[in-house]
Amino acid sequence: MHPSLAPQAAAERQLHDHHMLEADFDQAPFTIAWEVTRACAFACVHCRADAQHTRHPEELTREEGLRLIDRFRSFGNPILIFTGGDPMMRPDLFDLIAHAAQAGLRCSLTPTATALPTDERLLRAKEAGIRRIALSLDAPSAEVHDRFRQVAGSWERTMRILRNARSVGLSAQVNTTVARHNLGLLPEMVPFIEQVGAVQWSLFFLVPTGRAQAEQMISPEEHERVFHWLYDLSRSAPFDIKATAAPMYRRVAIERRRAEAEGSAEVAFQGAGFQYADGLNRPVKGVNDGKGFLFVSHRGDIMPSGFLPLAAGNVRRDDVVDVYRNHPVFRSLRDPSRLKGRCGRCEYREVCGGQRGRAYGVTGDYLETDPACAYQPGAGLAAPLA
Repeated sequence: MHPSLAPQAAAERQLHDHHMLEADFDQAPFTIAWEVTRACAFACVHCRADAQHTRHPEELTREEGLRLIDRFRSFGNPILIFTGGDPMMRPDLFDLIAHAAQAGLRCSLTPTATALPTDERLLRAKEAGIRRIALSLDAPSAEVHDRFRQVAGSWERTMRILRNARSVGLSAQVNTTVARHNLGLLPEMVPFIEQVGAVQWSLFFLVPTGRAQAEQMISPEEHERVFHWLYDLSRSAPFDIKATAAPMYRRVAIERRRAEAEGSAEVAFQGAGFQYADGLNRPVKGVNDGKGFLFVSHRGDIMPSGFLPLAAGNVRRDDVVDVYRNHPVFRSLRDPSRLKGRCGRCEYREVCGGQRGRAYGVTGDYLETDPACAYQPGAGLAAPLA
């Protein structure tokens, strides 16, 4: 860290450790995703990053990365996801992880299922400070998954890496992109999530950005059916369930718990979810693009998320802490009164707010209605869709 920033960072650290407890998303994100490289050997159909096979010459350097991590620490102790592309394609990855872990950040890693995540490297990742590893598994069979990922053998390798991660003592998370190609296969995924001992199943509801196209999205009614199915599954599953890029799931969980317990919406929401010993605890307050979430690209662009690719600054010339707190794009994303259409009228706009990246990808306006939501404001709990 630059000496002139040290006193400022120390004061901020004390202040924002408190803010993290209070979940004050105006001051600090709960989760930061850093795209350490855009390089990846895969060419997935839906890739948010539009990943390339080689590293970009303008990637943040090791020294720039270390300074960036120091600024992240000024937010408190957010989760830091080392992502890509394939983060394993950075030769200095473990140095960056160790620096972040020593600074007190809670670190997770999302490698691609190539030959790179060997048992030795998984163990090195754990020793450097990774608490959880997440891999993508999009279907219960190699045929569907490999076609989606466009790499033969990727399903088998993913399953093997997930099992190996568990054997070296890493918590494992399974990420599944929900789109037209696998909508009907989701129930068949459950045994595989259990088989690898995953602590969390994170379902990414497709956002049309990068290589992902709007026609791959499932319909609003299909989203609703999946949400109710996920809620039912969450009552008995031995793993946590997270609907990523689908804050509308919070509404379904609130209404279902309210109907079951006749409690308040707040109590219903706070009762959701599990916590695991790896320390990557889920926040009670709903995270959304730019609201509890921050994304930094491989070239240092500061964005509300990888699904909302609007650069509000660049870490090479701007302070990431100041941009998150004060840039007009971030501030508008944290102001529910700015939302438009059904999202703006919705009684759940504080805990949901719609997926801003999807609104932007479909309409060109990140404050517009999330086109994946079937809910009509004021309608109350609709019967679960068959």
